[in-house]
Amino acid sequence: MRILLTGATGYIAKRLLPSLLAGGNEVICCVRDRQRFDASRFNSEQLSVIEVNFLEPESLAAIPDDIDAAYYLIHSMSASTGSFDELEKRSAINFRERMAQTKVRQVIYLSGIVNTGKLSRHLASRKTVEDELAAGSYHLTTLRAGIILGSGSASFEIIRDLVEKLPVMIAPRWLNTKSQPIAARNVIEFLGGVLMKESCFDRSFDIGGPDILTYKEMLLRFAAVRNLKRRIFVVPVMTPRLSSYWLYFVTSTSYKLAVNLVDSMKIEVICRENELHKELGITLMSFDEAVRSAFERIEHHEVTSSWTDALSGPGLERGVSDLVRVPVHGCFRDVRKRAYADRERLLERLWTIGGRNGWYYANWLWGLRGFMDKLSGGVGLRRGRKNDREISPGDALDFWRVLYADREEGRLLLYAEMKLPGEAWLEFRIENDTLIQTATFRPLGLKGRLYWYSVMPLHEFVFRGMINRLTR
Repeated sequence: MRILLTGATGYIAKRLLPSLLAGGNEVICCVRDRQRFDASRFNSEQLSVIEVNFLEPESLAAIPDDIDAAYYLIHSMSASTGSFDELEKRSAINFRERMAQTKVRQVIYLSGIVNTGKLSRHLASRKTVEDELAAGSYHLTTLRAGIILGSGSASFEIIRDLVEKLPVMIAPRWLNTKSQPIAARNVIEFLGGVLMKESCFDRSFDIGGPDILTYKEMLLRFAAVRNLKRRIFVVPVMTPRLSSYWLYFVTSTSYKLAVNLVDSMKIEVICRENELHKELGITLMSFDEAVRSAFERIEHHEVTSSWTDALSGPGLERGVSDLVRVPVHGCFRDVRKRAYADRERLLERLWTIGGRNGWYYANWLWGLRGFMDKLSGGVGLRRGRKNDREISPGDALDFWRVLYADREEGRLLLYAEMKLPGEAWLEFRIENDTLIQTATFRPLGLKGRLYWYSVMPLHEFVFRGMINRLTR
């Protein structure tokens, strides 16, 4: 079967892809930037990658006509607090119109549970997209999920941050809202199970786990699984804005995502009864089982996707590829060179930099810079990295984004996603027996120049210490 997979760099699509390939299907992955998709990880001749932007109808010509099914896994929840709903609607219309020109028989859409009269802006947007997709000439199957629990999912990481960092929580009243979480593994099973299943054509199904819990109960259950004692006091005084700030400063989430999450968490998301899991032979995982499974993947370094894969830097809207060529003109540079003795040891240090391993020198200063970035509305350091051992273009790495990573070539290029009066790159390049470490900053106006001169003394301390530790 020939399958089109949209949103291929997203959390769910990255987990669905191996399952589709294992089923013997040919999969065409749609990405906005080919540089962000590492096809070599999947090692399959049945996989192809095309560059498509669903907001630009002319780019959709790259989609082949002879496809059998398509997965629509596109959403903009973490990307914007502004017009994301209009962008989602336009993308859906463009997709539908292109599908009308193909041989596609079924489209599968992953949406959110919309069983209440009052919907959040996020859930209302999902419903609008569903309505637009349903107007197509193909058979639409919609799976409506609530909170998705899996290693690297936004919900899982937020719960993890709250539970592991706060022994006592003063929490907003929406923690008493009921929800029906579902394990990421079950979501993948549902997505694969409805593929070309005629009994699922032109229908929608709510999918959730066996447990209906309040968010407070989720936090306490999570703590119990981790053998932690936590106390939570719910107060009625937190406004949506305060709640968003509470999530933003305590957890690793972005402010944009926090706003949209708080807006959605005020709405109960409980499944309508259906027997789809029995029909597909799916064993639903409990909340506790989902948490344990997620930690098993983390411990075995098997986190294949993360909510942090979504780009958030101001310069990243134009894609990773456009930033790989580091500018020279009009830039400040800090270049340092050191000889090294062991190439493999050096590469191992470079490829495990950041996250729990830190930056090898003056980690407290990196932490302070991350805290300052958080205060100014940036991503901070809490995102870490999704895999302690592997790194690929497009991965988040603390407040950096990986633009280029080639171990054989000996080059690692990072782009700053922190709040800056300009743009910044950090490059590590091995030439002959020397490590070349280059920090490049392209200032924006006078403010950018003043910023560079103000941090130069710190650069002398931090960057010198870092390259010395890397090469020793």
